[in-house]
Amino acid sequence: MFRYFINLQWKSFFRSASLGKGLALKVLMVFFALYMMVSLILAGSGLFFLLQKIFPGTDPLHKLSEFMPYWLITELFIRYFMQKLPVMEVKPFLALPIKKSAIVHYILGRSGISFYNFMGLFIFVPFAIVLLTQGYPLLNVGFWLLAIAFLVLMVNYVNFIINKSDKAFLILAGLLIAFYALEQFTILPITDYAGTIFYALYEYEFLFTVPLFLSFLAYFFNYAYLRKRIFLDDSLGKRTKTAATSDLAWTKHFGSIAPFLQLDLRMIWRNKRTKTQVFISLAMILYGLVFYTMGDFALTSSMMVFVGIFITGIFLTNFGQFVPAWDSAYYSMLMSQNIPLRKYLDSKAGLISVSVVVMFLLSIPYVYFGWQALAINFSAALYNLGINIPMILLFGSLNKKRIDLKKSAFSNMQGTGAAQFLVIIPLLGLPILIFTLLKFLVSFEAGLLALAVLGLLGFFLRNRLLDGITELYRKKKYGMIAGFKQQNS
Repeated sequence: MFRYFINLQWKSFFRSASLGKGLALKVLMVFFALYMMVSLILAGSGLFFLLQKIFPGTDPLHKLSEFMPYWLITELFIRYFMQKLPVMEVKPFLALPIKKSAIVHYILGRSGISFYNFMGLFIFVPFAIVLLTQGYPLLNVGFWLLAIAFLVLMVNYVNFIINKSDKAFLILAGLLIAFYALEQFTILPITDYAGTIFYALYEYEFLFTVPLFLSFLAYFFNYAYLRKRIFLDDSLGKRTKTAATSDLAWTKHFGSIAPFLQLDLRMIWRNKRTKTQVFISLAMILYGLVFYTMGDFALTSSMMVFVGIFITGIFLTNFGQFVPAWDSAYYSMLMSQNIPLRKYLDSKAGLISVSVVVMFLLSIPYVYFGWQALAINFSAALYNLGINIPMILLFGSLNKKRIDLKKSAFSNMQGTGAAQFLVIIPLLGLPILIFTLLKFLVSFEAGLLALAVLGLLGFFLRNRLLDGITELYRKKKYGMIAGFKQQNS
């Protein structure tokens, strides 16, 4: 039966009307997969020696075991957004003498041979080979690698379970933050406990049965869930959906731009791509930990200004670079109404401004690493408010590519053009250049003061700047409308 399903999927692929259109992209993805495979193999081959160098006097395998919980959660986190679950059109088969169990087993079996399941093994198999060359027992290493393979399968099927839940992202992000916080503030030695547990998979061969059991448990939970839901009458039944509404009365305090803010907030929360941008922006508040804990960069270095601009302006960049393409589905309707274009841009600027303020407030705990961190983030936030917001709206006048809001943000290039790449140069490069010049010519404080003063100046001149940007949008209005109407742009 599996052979029959595979044959049908193969014919479906080659007989698809979109084969020629998507073939180039598929070939590109194959080359990208090969590049990833080679990179992961090289990383796995050098991981043993890297751990040996970073943590001298410790067993590299034990040290790797300490970070296994972070690896599992991070992989699940990545899969949640990027892994496409196997989809099979089951309705035609429900009227045929084919067992539903065979259909479900085929769907789950296909997910078991996903490329994502091999990504981890491309690291751990070379690592295991290096272990053997370093004198580790073959039997122990073999069963340890087998346990890792079952853990990968478990993550695959757990992702299958939670992929339809919007709360899964928050739970996974919360676990990552909680583990890191407990470890960082020495409340609970997560890595020590994890090292003991996961190193036991190497010490005691029979423990590979634990990941084996967990992977089978996740598999059969999926099987039971899907088996109960593939009935012909379910697919024929009329689906009803209750829409969650909110009057967003608090936005009325913003005056004439309130209707536009309500429209943006509803759009953000009701669509996959915009909602993902919000979650990513909130998660990026932890980006500073990568640099503040490394010790390779001084708190007064230009790299920290990059971190400050990036953290406080992450939503500005992710959301702002696609203004007004977010509204491409109904932009022509908006422009045909008696709606002041200036108010429309004011609402976008107001929403992005709120995000900058929120991200700065969330970054305040970085003062733990020194007052310079707080000063940099504050100056960066002012610069984002005064200069980068008008800058991002100015480049928005070049957007003419339609965006499908229902699609995921990952591996989705809709709406992306030259403007999205060019805008990064002034957004990030200009403030770093200004700070670096003044730091070397005058002082660290002078560089921060310049960013803050420029931000305040831009904020006070915002009305004039937005007036000029509004005229530019008005001149390009019909070109934008024509571009947004192209479905395959």
